[in-house]
Amino acid sequence: MNDMNTVLAFGMPGGWELIVIILFVIIFFGAKKIPEIARGMGKGIREFKDATKEIKNEIDEAATDTGDAKKK
Repeated sequence: MNDMNTVLAFGMPGGWELIVIILFVIIFFGAKKIPEIARGMGKGIREFKDATKEIKNEIDEAATDTGDAKKK
């Protein structure tokens, strides 16, 4: 039970925490860099999704091939 409380304590940040994080990002990176950072993060997320989709397709194909081989 104590471990669960620790996990919940470090969950999603609340309103004030988000404001502090946003201010830190604006001050640290500057307003001009934020779109570039967001664009880079978007590309990274898209590449990750594509990679996981490819892996899933390969696993599905391998399972189908194994199933076809067993039928013969």
